[in-house]
Amino acid sequence: MALTSTLYRFTVDLSDVDRNLYQTLEFRAAMHPSESVPFFITRVLAYCLNYRDGLEFSGGISTPDDPALKVMGLTGNIDLWIDIGKPTAKRIHKASKSAKQVLIYTHKDAHMLAEDFKTEGVHKLEAIGIYSMDQRFLNALGGTLNRDNHWEMTRNEGELYVGVGQETYPGKLIKQ
Repeated sequence: MALTSTLYRFTVDLSDVDRNLYQTLEFRAAMHPSESVPFFITRVLAYCLNYRDGLEFSGGISTPDDPALKVMGLTGNIDLWIDIGKPTAKRIHKASKSAKQVLIYTHKDAHMLAEDFKTEGVHKLEAIGIYSMDQRFLNALGGTLNRDNHWEMTRNEGELYVGVGQETYPGKLIKQ
């Protein structure tokens, strides 16, 4: 019998000072059994950090060629392509040729990822945003994960603060 994804509900009171965006987000995110908790939390945080009209999660492992998150343009092209983890250089090369903007959020070593992309000659590498988050921060947030989640999230000058209940978890968003 195949394992199924677990659906999590999120209500996030977002205060994104860097983007002057203050909004309450309500969404669902499915975590596949093959996904690690840090990967899943990175995907959820990337959604919050890039929230805009039209942002959507991909269909998951059933759509392996799609980005983890995307915003479709009016002409059917991808305006924003967001990948999570450690995507291949070939995948990002293709993404940078087809999407207006490409971002990567990783819970791995972002410097090594960027170096791999340089070696492989990824198209428009200088325009791709590569961000990393601290493993301890992601693990701490993962430890609070419930089927229903209420976060108070603040981003200010690359610093992240996520409040869950009475606890606040600080983290950094590091751009490569």
